[in-house]
Amino acid sequence: MAAKGDMVYAWASNPECLKSGECGGAVTSLLKYALESKMVDGVLTVAKGVDLYDAKPVFITDPEDIAKAAGSLHCGTLLLPKLIKKYFNGARDMKIAITLKGCDAKAMYELAKRQQINLDNVIMIGLNCGGSVAPGVGRRMIAEKYEVDPDTVHKEEIDKGKFIIEYEGGEKGISIDELEEEGYGRRSNCQRCKTKVPRQCDLACGNWGVIGDKAGKATFVEICSDKGADLVTKAKSAGAIETAAPNPAGIDIRAKIENSMYKLADKSRAKQFGELGEGKERLDYIMSETSRCIKCYQCIENCPICYCVECSTRKPHLVPPGQVPPPFMFHLIRYTHIADSCINCGQCEELCAMDIPNALFMHAIQLEMQDMFGYEPGVNMDLPVLALVEEPAERKRLNDTGTDQIFDIFGKKE
Repeated sequence: MAAKGDMVYAWASNPECLKSGECGGAVTSLLKYALESKMVDGVLTVAKGVDLYDAKPVFITDPEDIAKAAGSLHCGTLLLPKLIKKYFNGARDMKIAITLKGCDAKAMYELAKRQQINLDNVIMIGLNCGGSVAPGVGRRMIAEKYEVDPDTVHKEEIDKGKFIIEYEGGEKGISIDELEEEGYGRRSNCQRCKTKVPRQCDLACGNWGVIGDKAGKATFVEICSDKGADLVTKAKSAGAIETAAPNPAGIDIRAKIENSMYKLADKSRAKQFGELGEGKERLDYIMSETSRCIKCYQCIENCPICYCVECSTRKPHLVPPGQVPPPFMFHLIRYTHIADSCINCGQCEELCAMDIPNALFMHAIQLEMQDMFGYEPGVNMDLPVLALVEEPAERKRLNDTGTDQIFDIFGKKE
């Protein structure tokens, strides 16, 4: 019987899941079992879109369709949690299993704190993530650096510090460090990320630490909650998966991989934040970069922290309507709104029509807040420094009372 804190090697019992899934198909089998057993009503995950460089969200209710979403897609541009809020009423009315990388997992927690997602109805399957590559960069990288036609690539993966492609005619891998030194490789926010093993989830799954005869044939599963333990126990009892104790040397290797990625993230942070400058120099740089904004609102629409029904950037007394580029107040409102809770998902930068490095600015501000107040977003259900209650209720309270104090943090005096 599995328990919170356990670590196991797991693999699919079903030959189809073994064939279609990555690393023994354990995640595919767990999701399939969750649907078959009615533990969940549906699975929200990612499948290949028009090609290998595209990813699309899919909501699956038929267990037989789970295999279609198996495999890695490091070039996708997606953050799934906000879709639960937008299209599934925050999982209030149904039970959902969802696959999550580190930033997705952090977004789930931040949305849950704001009463936008009901985590009680969600099974979170975490996927270890060393980073991802933007689609355009990926295609250009493969054509220029690998000297391979991007359209002939049928599989890619990041393993042992390399970005590896399989294509019509062979296989080729190049060091991530080498790629990034030449301007290719992972997204800049991924380079800064330190949530490589998403332990916020019920299960944290990946290939790091699987060695010996199970290498490439099993998934390393860390059980992070009672809910995750229940899923593994029932799936194994039903014959959906097989498990074995991990090789002790594999546990050490997994820890070393994670620690090495922390060091790389620290190095990237020092470099990227250092290029922003300090004080007025940093402010001037941010003002210069944001001056090309066309006010398309993609940074707000896709940010998991921006959840307000009525956005302050649309108030005419704060931001004059119809003015492009908007005044800097537009960006100040957004930055202050999520200054303590940015999860470094990169969506505000990835989807910016003008390539403004919004994620870099936001992450820099968030880390300074974290240093001052000790609050790290997305790791647990602790409230953020600038905690807000549910937005509609708060707006009504403000209108009724005429005060802008959100919480009586000092308590009532007798």
